[in-house]
Amino acid sequence: MVHALAGGVWLHRHTFRGEPMAHLVSSDRDLLLAVGRRLGLHPGWLQYKPLKRPADGVPIEAWHWDLRGRALDVAVDLAVAHEDVTAR
Repeated sequence: MVHALAGGVWLHRHTFRGEPMAHLVSSDRDLLLAVGRRLGLHPGWLQYKPLKRPADGVPIEAWHWDLRGRALDVAVDLAVAHEDVTAR
């Protein structure tokens, strides 16, 4: 979350009503829209929700996509590929 609030992207996986889901979160709206294009997401689905910075509780503007199904699968594949590259 701290990474997302500093302008990175955070893939927060969870389960909702027994279905795998994730939030793809960032304080950088333009970056998140670019990632959404790569995942085939409609810009109108992007949701605004400020988040409190854990260190001091200050609210930071943030946006997120709700991911499930194919979009979730593609996002996880991209995240794993990114981990593999950065681990080298």
